[in-house]
Amino acid sequence: MNQAAKSLQEHPLNVSTAEKPGAADTTPPATRRRLLPVSGKRPGPVAVTVLFSLGWVFMYADRNILSPVMSVIQEQWGLNKGQLGLMSTVFFLTYALMQIPTGYLADRIGRVKVVVAGYVVFGIGTILSGFAPGFMVFLLMRAFTGIGEGTFYSPVYGISSSYISDKWRGVSAALINSGMAVGISLGFIGSSYLTFTLGLEWHVTFLIFGAATLIVAFLINYYLSPIDAEHKAQAAKTAEAELNGAAPAVKESNKALFTRNHLLTYVLIFCSLYGFFSMLTWLPTYLQQVRDVAPSQTGIIASLVPWASIPGAILLSMLARRLRNTRPLIVLLAVLGGLCQILVPMTGDYSLMIVGLVVYGLVGKLALDPILIAFLAENTPRSMYSRAYGYFNFAGMLSSIFAPYITGALADATGALEAGFYLSAVLLLIGAVAFCFTQPAAVPELEPAARPADEPALAK
Repeated sequence: MNQAAKSLQEHPLNVSTAEKPGAADTTPPATRRRLLPVSGKRPGPVAVTVLFSLGWVFMYADRNILSPVMSVIQEQWGLNKGQLGLMSTVFFLTYALMQIPTGYLADRIGRVKVVVAGYVVFGIGTILSGFAPGFMVFLLMRAFTGIGEGTFYSPVYGISSSYISDKWRGVSAALINSGMAVGISLGFIGSSYLTFTLGLEWHVTFLIFGAATLIVAFLINYYLSPIDAEHKAQAAKTAEAELNGAAPAVKESNKALFTRNHLLTYVLIFCSLYGFFSMLTWLPTYLQQVRDVAPSQTGIIASLVPWASIPGAILLSMLARRLRNTRPLIVLLAVLGGLCQILVPMTGDYSLMIVGLVVYGLVGKLALDPILIAFLAENTPRSMYSRAYGYFNFAGMLSSIFAPYITGALADATGALEAGFYLSAVLLLIGAVAFCFTQPAAVPELEPAARPADEPALAK
């Protein structure tokens, strides 16, 4: 084993050499180099975490550059609030529809390959959104962008959950998720600054962020492509072992993705993301039109939620890894998040509203997500991670299809944006109650039978 491989093995975030596909490969160096087609270097767990976090930065920046300028677009194109919500809904529709097929595709042809291809599509879609001359073309471009972004979630967490040791899986997910928080803030503040402070056309923001996205796609491809090569090599070894009778072939069943724990986790993420995307889409507009906050300041205030989530997610994930049972913590966080979504629109006190936003950031979706990701991994065979996260994110994104439009339609019908926030809170509290009926984790053991006889069992 060379020194670089040895240092990667000893890294605290890394799984053992035996756990990593292809790590025990004894093929000659020249052949092994052909398995590393781009950077030629095997990425460590830090590189995986940092690059996927950077990927989330621009994923969420793109989604949220729209929110601060919705009032400008509304005036320019003469739209009502329902139509404004539809701009986010069409994006999330195509995004959600990509989740399940992406999970299956990534597990078969290569997870990094799928991530990079989608990221390029997403960058091009963002740029084309900036060139849209009218409402219908803009809707089409947002749908196209959603297709690209829809390839990211399940492969990313499939890779990190396989590549990072069980002990640090939730912490790594929290660090990766911190990119969401940075991206939300970057999108809110960047869009507000370019449009309202510098006085540029709202289109410019889409062009700038789209170009930056293509750069990130290159970085992910350059540094992480060796991961796909390792998975391919491991699949070949497993197939050879099955052919030689060293390990009996085991047919994976989708039933493993629909246990009680899986279904109730899908329900909770649906409820959690409904409120999260309702707030993300409409919070800047709510601050401008209901709280009379200056447009140039709404991005900063709305960014309190994602910035508070960074320490919240990391600290709570550190706590979760010390718990034998994370289910009570998950329920508690869901209840606190629902109460904050009631407090923000209900209180007439500006300072108390700010407190509600900060606390929601600390305990809300971005803090809850890494713990749910780790919980799902505890209940899922490793070979099916991407598919499990595909269903998981599909369930969450179903809510995002409806949340922006329903919140806007409720505002049109009632004359109050607050109605949508209250609905979000009720759903999250329902999700918390449902999650109380989960059971202790029990992973169906598909891997031992499918593993070559000379490969040790995965360390727990």
